[in-house]
Amino acid sequence: MLHARTDFFSGGAPGHGEAAPGDHLQTLYHWWLVGHQLEHGHAPWLDPYSFRPEADAQPNYAGWPFGFLFWPFGAAFGLVGGWNLVQLLIYTLAGLCACAWLRELGLPRGPALVGGLVFAIAPYRVAQSVGHLLGPISALLPLSLWAFERARRGSAWWLVVSGAALASIPLSGQVHLALGAIPFFLAYALVRERRLWPYGIACAVAAVGAGILVRQTVIVGSTQSGGRSLDEVAQYSARWGDFVSRHIDHARSEQFVFLGWITPIVAVVGIALLVRSRRIGLALLLGFGALVPILLALGTRLPLYSALWHAFPPFRFPRVPERLLPIASLCIAALVAFAVARSRALVVTAIAIAVLFVDLHARVYGRSVADTSNAAYGALTDHSTGRLLELPVFDPGVHYGSTYLWYDTRAQLQRPGGYSTTAPKVAKTTTRRLERLNCGDWSGNTVGLLRRFGVTAIALHRGLFVKNGAVPDRTYFALRGLLRHGWSARETSGVVWMFGRGRGATAPTLPQPDRFRAYFCQGWYGSAGTPRGRFMSETHAPFWVYGGGSLRLSFGPSASPRSFTVDGTPQRGPVLRLGRRDWHVITVDVPRLVPHRHRRVGLLLRGLLLR
Repeated sequence: MLHARTDFFSGGAPGHGEAAPGDHLQTLYHWWLVGHQLEHGHAPWLDPYSFRPEADAQPNYAGWPFGFLFWPFGAAFGLVGGWNLVQLLIYTLAGLCACAWLRELGLPRGPALVGGLVFAIAPYRVAQSVGHLLGPISALLPLSLWAFERARRGSAWWLVVSGAALASIPLSGQVHLALGAIPFFLAYALVRERRLWPYGIACAVAAVGAGILVRQTVIVGSTQSGGRSLDEVAQYSARWGDFVSRHIDHARSEQFVFLGWITPIVAVVGIALLVRSRRIGLALLLGFGALVPILLALGTRLPLYSALWHAFPPFRFPRVPERLLPIASLCIAALVAFAVARSRALVVTAIAIAVLFVDLHARVYGRSVADTSNAAYGALTDHSTGRLLELPVFDPGVHYGSTYLWYDTRAQLQRPGGYSTTAPKVAKTTTRRLERLNCGDWSGNTVGLLRRFGVTAIALHRGLFVKNGAVPDRTYFALRGLLRHGWSARETSGVVWMFGRGRGATAPTLPQPDRFRAYFCQGWYGSAGTPRGRFMSETHAPFWVYGGGSLRLSFGPSASPRSFTVDGTPQRGPVLRLGRRDWHVITVDVPRLVPHRHRRVGLLLRGLLLR
């Protein structure tokens, strides 16, 4: 907590000199937008900055409902301090909602408090609260059940609260969680009060309507409009051993599904006690509510998921089968509370709290650097027109783009890029055309494209080139391309450099790479290339060489037509004229990729010969 005003309470990924990337920056951006838009008299449900001008203002459903909670905290304590405080507050709210619901089920205060604690610190829920919105939104499920119980005992107006909480789950964009939460709520309403069953259906209909709204306005027309393949689901499917592994592997963070070692055993005792007390309906509901999400988290490792994927079209869209585990976390928490309630002794409750707290402990949090006072972005505060492009350019679904969302809370300029797994299709097309700038390749009328987009500033993030599997480290060539095409540095701040058109105040330089190597950019298979050469992975593939005279390219047998440019000028191949001795960017283009050993490839480049 010593760094609560300067660093994010989040995943602790390295920042390499700038703000550390992570989903916490995406979530914070969506929450920040709510207050920012309201302060300027604009709709809080719209994002006016991302994917512009090619796409319209994007819906900001992820700002609901916690963006309204974050607004005053962000204003009072700054965005970093506000994020850290709201994180702690939401944990408290999740525990209190679960505790209040269990009290309505007739449990004493002590056991209900134990259940609230188990739900609040459930390892999967905690892991999905580090940055993902799933953790905070899962607190709405016990809220909806608590309000339903209040409606059973008093005014039916509590059903409005219950329905609003349930509908807020899909409305916030957590549609996958809603696929389980809605039927679970219906089953709960049927078990607890058949008299209110029609009202429960009305709540579910409201939630379904919210999900349809998100689908029609975000998912349809996005890069994920066709759904996910089973192969994608397989990549994120958990293993049986993951349920008892306390260690979180950041390469497999989505598969972190630890349930504790003692907690599940206590939950089974809770089922037995419910059956013994003849509360069969509640025992079955909580038992299956825990078991079904656990089985579905295994994804394609069980035939059940594949059958569901084929039979139920909505399940063809999520790629992470663990997303329903917050329901299991709530059911396990309730069963643990019923087990603890077997004894009325205060000492038993105290021991249970201590033991379960230790049992559910998992180290998932760390310090994520925020870079709160970057001078390069501060230089943009006086800009009232134009758009901002940030390098390296990432695919809209790659999480490194979250870093730009953080800096853009200060710049507040429209930008062609953005970060969203449901980005509009045009955004992906735009990204593909701009990715070549990551390697200083300005071919294909890139200058005209930037003019059409109205880009007046370009931010070069050198830290995001470091040890990044999404882009090769070609910072030198990215800088070279900017300088050669009339862009100059206006402000530098650490590893972030801001460029504008015309003469600048500074002239940044970088060490020149080894002149005796060729440097391949995005568009080529790296280590995946065969020993016989290197395959194209995209239809447009650039690389850099140093030299003069001519360059002969040797390709494997292929009938595919190909075209070449040298420093942006078209040439006939395979012998290319380089001109004076210097660095030269070579591009190879083919009309399409063809299947080859379970992937699609272009030409096979076997060798280069400088003369």
